[in-house]
Amino acid sequence: MRSLRVVAAVIAIICVSSGTNAQSLTVTTFAGQTGGAVDGPGVTALFAGPMDVAVHDGNIYVADSENHTIRRISADGLVTTFVGLAQTVGTANATGSEGRFNNPVSLAADPSGNIYVADYGNITIRKITPTGSMTTFAGTLWESGSADGTGADARFQQPTAIATDHHGNVFVADYNNTIRKITPAGVVTTLAGLANVPGTANGNGSAARFNSPRGIAADSKGNVYVADSVNHTIRKITPAGEVTTFAGSPGWFGNSNGTGEAARFYFPDGIAIDDSDNIYVAESATYTIRKISPD
Repeated sequence: MRSLRVVAAVIAIICVSSGTNAQSLTVTTFAGQTGGAVDGPGVTALFAGPMDVAVHDGNIYVADSENHTIRRISADGLVTTFVGLAQTVGTANATGSEGRFNNPVSLAADPSGNIYVADYGNITIRKITPTGSMTTFAGTLWESGSADGTGADARFQQPTAIATDHHGNVFVADYNNTIRKITPAGVVTTLAGLANVPGTANGNGSAARFNSPRGIAADSKGNVYVADSVNHTIRKITPAGEVTTFAGSPGWFGNSNGTGEAARFYFPDGIAIDDSDNIYVAESATYTIRKISPD
């Protein structure tokens, strides 16, 4: 699973067997218990507003938003602070505890083990190498906008979610109703949507419309899926930028299961995709995790 938004002081693991009913799910608390900023094993560790997780090479990385840090959990449950200093806001590009964030809200790992962070308060995308060295990958600190460009020439408005594909491309759900794409070389383009123009339209590239996209994930074929929150839908974007409504119906909300447009969502928030291209949607408003099969 690439990433899944969580909004509590604990990291929970959901084990899914081959069944599809509720009896086939086992939820355990893997790390954390109450608010704080303590490293340590399992439930002795403390987080403050963990917003997103990503997995690479057996380690779990956590965007610990209110602590302004990126935490790492080893396979045996040991929690350490990977980059940043707890409860210390800043902008510094550096290694380990010398690096600084401002409310990191989402993160994703690429195939090489680099971690990309949507640094919400700094309005930038940060990159962390496997050794914990951080740089600003795209955007300019504190400068908001919608400009495409390379590296510091690009602008974001409110980067709320981030995902990667198997080729190392980075995708960002920008709250200005666009989906941005960043190549491994740092070239930022608007993959779909038109900045600050909400709507429900399907179509190619800038002809498509979103309304407050919140979660984003990419499948094994390079398709991107978006939790289009205020439209109460899950949207699909092909590698060519063609946007369709994959599940749900714009303007119709609820919590009913079904196929395609017959399903109903209520402000879908986080989204993740497993290695079989099953899609998981976190709905904080209904306290549920929804599953969508690839077909």
